[in-house]
Amino acid sequence: MESLATTPLTEWHRENGAKMAPFAGFDMPVQYKGIIVEHKHTRSKAGIFDICHMGEFKLSGTGAKDGLNKVVSHDLETLTPGKCRYGFLLNEAGGINDDLIIYCIADDEYMLVVNGACRKKDYDHIQANLPKSLTLIDVSDETAKIDVQGPESLDVLNTLLGSTWNHLKYFNFEETDVAGFPMIISRTGYTGELGYELYLPSANALEIWEKLVEDERVEPVGLGARDTLRLEIGYPLYGQDLDEDHTPKEAGAGFFLKKETEYIGKSGLASVKESLIALSIEGRRTARHYDEVLLPNGEKTGVITSGSFAPSLGHCIALAYVRAEDADKDEFIIKTARVELKAKKAALPFFKDGTARKKVD
Repeated sequence: MESLATTPLTEWHRENGAKMAPFAGFDMPVQYKGIIVEHKHTRSKAGIFDICHMGEFKLSGTGAKDGLNKVVSHDLETLTPGKCRYGFLLNEAGGINDDLIIYCIADDEYMLVVNGACRKKDYDHIQANLPKSLTLIDVSDETAKIDVQGPESLDVLNTLLGSTWNHLKYFNFEETDVAGFPMIISRTGYTGELGYELYLPSANALEIWEKLVEDERVEPVGLGARDTLRLEIGYPLYGQDLDEDHTPKEAGAGFFLKKETEYIGKSGLASVKESLIALSIEGRRTARHYDEVLLPNGEKTGVITSGSFAPSLGHCIALAYVRAEDADKDEFIIKTARVELKAKKAALPFFKDGTARKKVD
């Protein structure tokens, strides 16, 4: 059995009682004090997340914009330095190889942030489709990523760095050495709350993490609560809600596909055989990945991709792929291992009171 990779913070997690589990080839913290406790703390104060398993690539060279623009769904013509954008890396059929955020560092200079489990296949795919004159470097091992999320995250960040970051707008970023080493600070978020991402040298990760933990407003949060937080907002998880067999349009993310010029997979986007829908379930019995979704008459129409009890809402929620012709129906049945659950189609986000986009003074 292949051994699991570690992050610069793995030993800290183990020493501080985290429950660990494999994720994307890494030994990662699932929870510390408990998923619901950590979830609610992030919604009310500030949680910090070890996201060092993610992959980071640096792309540079004359023509980098034009070369990358033909590979990804992002419209790089409108992405200016200091801004970042979410989008997709598609296969020829329009299926999702990965979802990623691209940071425009400067003209013809970019950082691509990809899912950890997709790091090698993403790098190989991008490299194979770029002009040979461009330089693509995988800087994942030397780059740490710590997310600070929650309504009080800005105050926590200002305290940590001894400087003011109120000016940073949603999906903007800035390079800084205010902590004594190079760092990129961005404001995107994966929880629905006001949130910031710190990209820093792996050697400095533990120092920053420990300073954050010292703040009484901060609690470390594991992947368990990260999953419930993102699901309440309706954000997809690659490998569950997003995969190579479904297009962004099928995944309900067609509104991200605004680029008119050609890119790999664009020609396959017209076909919509299934649709990802949101489902609300009464009570605490939850649906699980791969549970069958039935129509009221018992006919199978799809499968659950993500499901969980939603701590902010007090009942269970789920995402599911169903046949496109059934996506507008209001009622479904979920066939779990033990029981059948009634589910109603819901609108996203499930949780509507997040602070992610709030204006800060």
